[in-house]
Amino acid sequence: MPEKGKILVYGYGNPGRQDDGLGAAFISRLEQWIAENHFQHVDTDTNYQLNIEDAAAIHPYDEVVFVDASVEDIHDFDFSEVKPDNAKVEFTMHAVSPAFVIDLCRKIYGKSPKARLLHIKGYEWEFEERLTPQACDNLDKAFDFLINYLKTND
Repeated sequence: MPEKGKILVYGYGNPGRQDDGLGAAFISRLEQWIAENHFQHVDTDTNYQLNIEDAAAIHPYDEVVFVDASVEDIHDFDFSEVKPDNAKVEFTMHAVSPAFVIDLCRKIYGKSPKARLLHIKGYEWEFEERLTPQACDNLDKAFDFLINYLKTND
């Protein structure tokens, strides 16, 4: 069981669909940073999509930060709180929302971690394994932001 203050950063999306791979790219970069900076209270995970089984993966943590690409009209990236009471059953291609995972965690385990969503603006979604230059810029900005957030909450 993780010690107090343990954080999970969970990136998701399909790296084979251009900017949809922002979550996985973020985790790859974060894992390198964690190793270099010995941030032992931060764990990472990544997958193509969130699943109901993720409720079990997140329940021991004090905080979880979900990282995903966004098609919405945001500026570079957005960092917002995920509330379980906002959970909607949105099964799309067998995927669920972060709010649904948090709500399910609360219902099964009687508690849930504080949750945030780091949405990084993406631009193209074709079948190709590369991020667009604009998405890479947004990834850099979001990464710098989250590193400062993690250091502040250390």
